[in-house]
Amino acid sequence: MIILIAAASENNALGKENKLLWHLPHDFKRFKAITSGHYIIMGRKTFESFPKPLPNRTHIIITRQKNYTFPDCIIASNLENALELAPKNEAVFIIGGGEIYKQSIDIADKIELTRVHSSFEADTFFTEIDPEKWKLILEESHKKDEKHKYDYTFETYIKK
Repeated sequence: MIILIAAASENNALGKENKLLWHLPHDFKRFKAITSGHYIIMGRKTFESFPKPLPNRTHIIITRQKNYTFPDCIIASNLENALELAPKNEAVFIIGGGEIYKQSIDIADKIELTRVHSSFEADTFFTEIDPEKWKLILEESHKKDEKHKYDYTFETYIKK
């Protein structure tokens, strides 16, 4: 199963200058709980936005750089190659960035999205979710609070 997991604003913004646009601790906890123990596929810029590799996950990094290496990470030349390197009988998570989401949405089985209820100026965006192709099966709304500057909703979609 191929699962896209992302946090995107109302205007589908993901980030700017390789940084997140918000800090939502509850979203980070959910991301960790869902992806721990699994393979995660990401573009090189997304990987390099982390202070260090995410614990308890196998990283597959997509890059066009021929000699790119990083200890304990798997390097792939494109999305197809990345998926070939991932186990076939397990959930595999695609975690960004914008171009990787765009390339993978048509082959994904599920989307785990945190919708941040605000709009942001950004240079990286999540791809559109076509309601003709995707069914929203779960919504869990959260109001802003002392730790969360924005209202947000956890949304789960499955392919129709």
